[in-house]
Amino acid sequence: MNAERLLEHYERIADAPDAIPRLRRFILDLAVRGKLVPQDSKDEPAAELLKRIVAEKARLLKAGEIRKGKAQSLNMATTPYELPLSWAWTSLGESFIYDAGTKREPKTLNPSLWLLELEDVEKDTGRLLARINASERESQSTKSEFRVGDVLYGKLRPYLNKVMVANEPGYSTTEIVAIRPYIPLCPQYCALALRRPDFVDYVTRLGQGTKMPRLRTEDAVIAPFPLPPLTEQRRIVSKVDELMALCDQLEAARVEREATRDRLATASLARLNTPDSDPTTFANDARFALNNLTALTSRPDQIKQFRHTILNLAVRGKLVPQNPKDEPAVELLRQISTNKARPIKDRRSINSNKNALIGEQTTSFLIPSTWVWASFGDVVISRDGERVPVSKEERSGKAKIFDYYGASGVIDRIDNYLFDKPLLLIGEDGANLINRSTPIAFIARGKYWVNNHAHVIDGISEEFLRYLSLFINAIDLKPYVTGTAQPKMNQAKMNSIPVALPPLAEQHRIVARVDELMALCDRLEASLTAGDDTRRRLLDALLAEALAPEEGTVSEEPERVSAHG
Repeated sequence: MNAERLLEHYERIADAPDAIPRLRRFILDLAVRGKLVPQDSKDEPAAELLKRIVAEKARLLKAGEIRKGKAQSLNMATTPYELPLSWAWTSLGESFIYDAGTKREPKTLNPSLWLLELEDVEKDTGRLLARINASERESQSTKSEFRVGDVLYGKLRPYLNKVMVANEPGYSTTEIVAIRPYIPLCPQYCALALRRPDFVDYVTRLGQGTKMPRLRTEDAVIAPFPLPPLTEQRRIVSKVDELMALCDQLEAARVEREATRDRLATASLARLNTPDSDPTTFANDARFALNNLTALTSRPDQIKQFRHTILNLAVRGKLVPQNPKDEPAVELLRQISTNKARPIKDRRSINSNKNALIGEQTTSFLIPSTWVWASFGDVVISRDGERVPVSKEERSGKAKIFDYYGASGVIDRIDNYLFDKPLLLIGEDGANLINRSTPIAFIARGKYWVNNHAHVIDGISEEFLRYLSLFINAIDLKPYVTGTAQPKMNQAKMNSIPVALPPLAEQHRIVARVDELMALCDRLEASLTAGDDTRRRLLDALLAEALAPEEGTVSEEPERVSAHG
């Protein structure tokens, strides 16, 4: 058996995204293949259990305790793998009474007994999440009465794998069936065998219905069931319980490890995002976060938080140092006004370091003394195009269309091709204006047309537009968005956005530093993804190796059994 190699490499695979759930499935898979505990030649073989099952069915049939249909032999579905010689394959309907619970109407329920619903059972593990008496639940439909030791199986959405053993008598919804062996077996083994991966695959494949699939009785009763000797069933359950407890410990340790790392990352980012923190403290916090970026992250999704923090620092003047030799941003603002050949509409938009009004909006943070606040509309030129319909043939032809937020049959066309120079595109509608799952502003280059879901913005230079794209992607746009079902940021709202404007030379330094840090995030994200993929592939290989039949398994089986005995 090759399972030992899995433990040898555990440290390398433990951080695979789904390592613990897959280890749990692996344990069950080994258990029902006869590979988890050794066979003992002194055990009464499963073939003898099957003989007693046949005799008991005949007795129950003669006594009228089961219907003739229940006792009929069934054609078992194809068995998925070989079992040890002391085991036997049997169908669920041959060895168990499927849906054995007595049906009870709501008025006849004993209020002091337990009433089980599907939501009370944890998926995959079979743990009981809540035990609620019949008196505490309103019941309008027929229920199924079960006994102690019955295996309770959720047939609705069977891929959820809700299986448990009843340790008290009670009732259940009819979406939970009681499965009762004809002769005493180990119920805990029976439950884990119904949670095994190949059975979950079987019921998932055969479930009837799209939204709420159910396992049909006809498919359930012919399902193959791996039956070990009775004493081995108990040894298997004991070993599975031991290993599942170990998985619980590993999972708890991993959760705590990730929680500690998350708390450290969150605290570090919170300090960096605190407005107007002490400069010395901030410098130390920033140095710590950037120097320990790799240590603070373990999942690709965490990189998103760092990307946003980088942008936040950039537009607050805290990513690169200010240079007193830079021409102040107020001069840049005057130059922009001159280039636009019209005066700035609101002279209050020129200010140094105050929380002054920019039109009707209030600035949200302090900026360096060389920066100024300005309305977005005062520093850019919105380029309006000719709106023309485009046919399907044109959309698929040589003249490419910049497709912003989905295909559109209408485009904005400027100067034949829109992108005769780098321009800034800002999404004007869509939920991403609010949830900000991806950037909504970026520079477009090349020769394209654009569809009618984006604002097209020009500026004094490409570097200037790149800084504006960083700013728009960094800030909260909710105050400038109208509508909830169909969020939209119209041009007037966009133009009212207060922009923290650095000197042009500092803008260049900011853009260069952001590019450098975003490239670092890209490399780290790729490394984490590659690491996850490597761990996943290694886990796949180890599990496949551990479950693969050993050479000569069939011919050497008698020797292997007697050796363990």
